[in-house]
Amino acid sequence: MKQFFVAFFFILPAVFLNAQQKDSISYGNNSKAGNYASIRGIKMYYEIYGTGQPLLIIHGNSGSIADFEAQIPYFSKKYKVIVADSRDHGNTLDTLHMDDSLSYEMMADDYAALLSHLKIDSAFVLGWSDGGINGILLAMRHPEKVKKLAITGANLWCDTSTVEPFIINYFNTMLNTLKKKPATTENKVMIRHFNLILTQPNIKPAALTAVKCPTLVMAGDHDVIRVQHTLLIAQSIPKSNLWIAPDAGHGLPVFGYKDKFNNEVDDFFQRPYKSIKGFAFFNN
Repeated sequence: MKQFFVAFFFILPAVFLNAQQKDSISYGNNSKAGNYASIRGIKMYYEIYGTGQPLLIIHGNSGSIADFEAQIPYFSKKYKVIVADSRDHGNTLDTLHMDDSLSYEMMADDYAALLSHLKIDSAFVLGWSDGGINGILLAMRHPEKVKKLAITGANLWCDTSTVEPFIINYFNTMLNTLKKKPATTENKVMIRHFNLILTQPNIKPAALTAVKCPTLVMAGDHDVIRVQHTLLIAQSIPKSNLWIAPDAGHGLPVFGYKDKFNNEVDDFFQRPYKSIKGFAFFNN
């Protein structure tokens, strides 16, 4: 069972999705939709699909644009979908800063800069796992950039109160193993990724009052992020809504629930938001 959750959390998404590219579009390596933005000392790779209201979708740790083959075709029918490889991920390989630390704050600022580069004042934002953390920080640090925020499988800090212990043990084991291997570019990148996930983020729940936009907080009831922690995030964001999907894990956007997930997120983005005496609701 533990191996099942580890796969959902970190390993299977990229492997599974890359193996399942059944249509003619190679998401993450599509020269017709892809380009590079020279921002903040890196060349950030991004792809754009569709037209309409801008929707920025952010992948998780060691992921890439390719992780969203279930979301891009769906949302690009209605939105202008912007997907990018985060700093030090995919085609945004940050070789100039390989020996420096990596932070979620850096990534969030990168995404704000990308939106500015694309002359997008504000966008809907959808983030999965570490992408959810980046979405939270983007909304906190650049509130004008985020119209509405939807996140799944995010956490505010990393310890056994927020993440299942076997996941932390797994990442520590992998990190120690990598440190003993030759210092290749690939190994350096993975060490940065494991260090990131084990030591960050460091967000206090009280700081989430800085998230001013309506926010949909999601997770599976068998997510590796503890349900109580997901509930804490939802309770700490002033304009929040919560969806815990039954019989679902960390791979909520891609495994089993992908159609339901897309519908729920789309419905959230489309419904007008109102607030009465601090309580949020949506008009039907």
